[in-house]
Amino acid sequence: MAYFVLQITGLILGGIGMVGTLAATFMPQWRVSAHIDGNIVVFETIWEGLWMDCVSQLGIRLQCKFYDSILALPPPLEAFRALMCIAVILSIISFLLAIVGVKYTRRNKGISIFILAAGLSFLLTGILVLIPVSWSGGSIIRDFYDPKVPTPLKRELGAALYVGWVSSALLIIAGAMYSIFWCWADTSLKSKYPLLSCHKLHKPNVAGGPSPSVHAYV
Repeated sequence: MAYFVLQITGLILGGIGMVGTLAATFMPQWRVSAHIDGNIVVFETIWEGLWMDCVSQLGIRLQCKFYDSILALPPPLEAFRALMCIAVILSIISFLLAIVGVKYTRRNKGISIFILAAGLSFLLTGILVLIPVSWSGGSIIRDFYDPKVPTPLKRELGAALYVGWVSSALLIIAGAMYSIFWCWADTSLKSKYPLLSCHKLHKPNVAGGPSPSVHAYV
């Protein structure tokens, strides 16, 4: 019963991480215009995302435009797009594997190989999300404190980055939970794949006598 409850917890964390990954991928608030000149009234706020940029006027009117040419995008942005798209697909696959594993546990009172597959997939997804989010955040912070960057081009961390960091953490936690469950579960609970275990299945001969050999049967 304890295994089932912990697997449900991992499924919930992984599901939230999956939704957060999808949201961070399409949110335009990766880079937000920084207002550092002491302006009292700011009429426009610029948002820059992976797919579009938006201009918000007084928080009332919002205009967004997709980037015109894929070939004109900087290479880091193209890499971020690819990594986040792969992460979205992999997070969905991980979530489906976790559902299958949890259903098997409930019906057969054992732990399926799908639990291990879901754990490894969640871990990989969390790492894939962490790379572009952290890279983009580091670039924003570096440019913000660089005196050579003009003030109008300085940006701040957007909400999408925070969503990405939280989602990455949840995915890694869910993946670690499932992987640890598989490693520490009793071998008798594992269906069809008892050899994929973190425990040593072959114990040394403690009787003191010689080990059986093929020559004994000759």
